[in-house]
Amino acid sequence: MVILISAKFGRWPGVFSSFLSVGIFDFFFVPPKLSFSVSDTQYLLTFAVMLTVALVISNLTSSLRYQAVVATLRERRSRSLYDLGKELASALTASHIVEISVHHLSGIFQSKIAVLLPDSHDKIREQAADLYTSMVKDKSIALDLGIAQWVYDHQEEAGLGTYTLPSSPALYLPLKAPMRTRGVLVIYPEGADGMLAPEHRSLESQRMIFLPEQRQLLDTFATQIALALERVHYVEVAQDALISMESERLRNSLLSAISHDLRTPLTTIMGIASSLKEQDAMNEEQGNLVEGLYEQAFRMNSLVTNLLDMARLQSGKVLLNKQWYVLDEVVGTALRAMQPQLKRHQVEVRLPQELPLLQFDAVLIERVLCNLLDNATKYSPADSLISISAQKHADEVLVTVSDNGPGLPPGMETQVFDKFTRGEKESAKPGVGLGLSICQAIIQAHDGKIWASNHSPHGAMFVFTLPIGEQPTLPTIE
Repeated sequence: MVILISAKFGRWPGVFSSFLSVGIFDFFFVPPKLSFSVSDTQYLLTFAVMLTVALVISNLTSSLRYQAVVATLRERRSRSLYDLGKELASALTASHIVEISVHHLSGIFQSKIAVLLPDSHDKIREQAADLYTSMVKDKSIALDLGIAQWVYDHQEEAGLGTYTLPSSPALYLPLKAPMRTRGVLVIYPEGADGMLAPEHRSLESQRMIFLPEQRQLLDTFATQIALALERVHYVEVAQDALISMESERLRNSLLSAISHDLRTPLTTIMGIASSLKEQDAMNEEQGNLVEGLYEQAFRMNSLVTNLLDMARLQSGKVLLNKQWYVLDEVVGTALRAMQPQLKRHQVEVRLPQELPLLQFDAVLIERVLCNLLDNATKYSPADSLISISAQKHADEVLVTVSDNGPGLPPGMETQVFDKFTRGEKESAKPGVGLGLSICQAIIQAHDGKIWASNHSPHGAMFVFTLPIGEQPTLPTIE
């Protein structure tokens, strides 16, 4: 009987049954019967032995019962963690993670559960209509987004049972992942009505989340949910990056194919227009038409060249043919190539004679200067001044191309180097916004830097650097 009572009800009922068993034995079986008096003192030793054995059996049985209960609870917690982790591992979206988390946690902790996620501006928002939470359906329960935002920003728990806003009817936990906090887990114990005082709330429901074992399980669940949300986030980032890379590759391939097909007819048109310009049998109107044809063909050829250069640079197959040059040579070559565009502007070149030799790819640096000069001619009025200057600074040479145009729009000093970005949106000026991004790619390939700014009183200024490097040894003349 002692074993059965201890196994069923625990230690103290087993102790009581031990004393009761000795008393019943004395009352019914020890003379004088039906009395608790003992005529023979030898029965006292018997009673002591019986009581000791009963107490030991009761204690061992209750201990086994407790260990069995603990093992059962641990098995349930392990099973819960396994089930939640298994379902979270198969979740592909944040909404699916929220639905799985709410479904598991609401049953385990006998509470209403919500998972609040931040938007792109790190502001906690209520769940969308397609996200299931056990709170959303209960209109009498209102989530405090202010507390949730504080928990998200400070990465600390708040609400019920904590030192921060303990009067709140819900417990707010941050979902901490290795990289950052991914959201807020809200636990609202069943029966915890915000209209009731704390002492009147459901103690059993609150005990389900504040027992040490249950709290440890809750923290483990929160970590699992945070890890799942972070995994889904980086999966989305990887997918976006892959789509962006494929789009970029397809665009570059398309631009390269079109540019190759356009280059031959453009070269032919420019050759024909150049031949017609040299003929003397044309009147003024015809000469103007031929001149316009040549200029437009030249612009189109520059555009095609930019497209081809960008496709080559993006492919990563460009090998720099670095040689030692005097900067004056490549500047003169660029000015001759851009003569049709520069004839309506004044050009000033200031290159100090003491500039050192520089090692670069002359073709690519010429392309940089041509693009900067072309940009200056587009955005500066006729007869305005365009200047090219250079100066030595530490272990590099700074080359500057400036104009007297309207300058760069505020905040565009960095964005103008992005592909297909132009200083003036919806502008009638020719171009697709590739010139400056090509310049940046070429200068970076030469281990230099390029930047843009406005200068006083008006106009834009583009500066790029070229490293000086170790100067070559000149042969001695005997």
